[in-house]
Amino acid sequence: MSTPTQGWRRQNDRPSLSEVFRSIAVTTGTTPFRRFFAFVGPGYLVAVGYMDPGNWATSLSGGAMFGYALLTVALLSNIMAILLQSLCARLAIASGRDLAQACRDAYPAWVAWPLWIFAELAIIATDLAEVIGTAIGLNLLFGIPLEIGIFITAGDVFLILWLQNKGFRKIEALIIALLMVIAVCFVLQIAMADPDWGAVIKGFAPTTEIVTNPAMLYLALGIIGATVMPHNLYLHSGIVQTRAYGDTTGEKRHALRMATWDSTIALMFALTINASILILAAATFQANGEHEVVEIDRAHALLTPLLGSSLAPILFGISLLACGLNATVTATMAGQIVMEGFVALRIPPWARRLVTRMLAIAPAMAVILIWGSKETGQLLILSQVVLSFQLPFAIVPLVMFTASRAKMGDLVAPRWLTAACAVIAVVIIALNVNLLYTVAMEGL
Repeated sequence: MSTPTQGWRRQNDRPSLSEVFRSIAVTTGTTPFRRFFAFVGPGYLVAVGYMDPGNWATSLSGGAMFGYALLTVALLSNIMAILLQSLCARLAIASGRDLAQACRDAYPAWVAWPLWIFAELAIIATDLAEVIGTAIGLNLLFGIPLEIGIFITAGDVFLILWLQNKGFRKIEALIIALLMVIAVCFVLQIAMADPDWGAVIKGFAPTTEIVTNPAMLYLALGIIGATVMPHNLYLHSGIVQTRAYGDTTGEKRHALRMATWDSTIALMFALTINASILILAAATFQANGEHEVVEIDRAHALLTPLLGSSLAPILFGISLLACGLNATVTATMAGQIVMEGFVALRIPPWARRLVTRMLAIAPAMAVILIWGSKETGQLLILSQVVLSFQLPFAIVPLVMFTASRAKMGDLVAPRWLTAACAVIAVVIIALNVNLLYTVAMEGL
């Protein structure tokens, strides 16, 4: 049996999301597909981070301004996400801790508390994107004013409570069903847009202009922040532990293999959706000379005249609303994991949701009242850049913990994986420093 508790300061006796901890049975002795199916789910909750409304703003703007050039950033972000999420599953299965619990255990209070604050800021930034995106979706489909739609989003607390009472598998089923709705909507929209597929393929090839062009770098960093999201690292390391996979080394190795496949397949599926947003913007807006499409509602309004079908904006609105609902569920869970893990503070999920939602509503409402809805797109992009700045504070501890044999036991990360994720951390930090210098010296 692998028990790497000697590398931690104390025994972890308070699991993440205790109400669903080890609640899903893992079948053994059946077909490989049935064994794998028992682990399917957490990866798709993580994949929601690819498609939240903040990602829409950065991808729509990037496609409208630079065509297909930023597809290479979407691909790079996907590779980063796959590697980092595999570390999250490894940490959880080997140590029985989520990332927040691991930070609280490994670091003194003067380090752990700032990390907690940074994680909370990342969740607020995520929630800000969800508030604006969901409110815009309600406005596009039902004509509800943004000012009212923002407050309606606070009602999703009741959705969370209802889902939690139904069991964790029901939550996963809802998430996957909404992802399928989003996929169908984008397949139909791209078919209408008829992009240049040769240019799409070329867009996945890297270009130095991404680093040398300040505007392109800003959007590229926003895409990374919208894709490799800090709260997803905490989320995945918590929800993997909903599976009752056993405590022996063999059982843990099998669970790690299945969980890694689950997240890898889910993120590859998410890449197609994430890239579809950018492809739609490039084929529809950039190809028709509309280069300044930052606001989601403006993109919606342009779809009918550019694609010649009234169905396109309806599909756009439906997929946006589905994205907002999905992100609502996952952000709530991530917030619960972060708060319980860092400060051992357990409050009812509805109270936790209301607190984070109120903190997100305030800046969104201020922007709408002062500048109007035309600035919500810029606020969405800014929220994603904030997430990118937070990433190193989650990635660096994750890489350090999973590289430690004392903490991980027999499931310590292989050196190649540690090295690859360390390079990812260095690249993200370097991009952040470059962006700060550019903004300070030249402005955007």
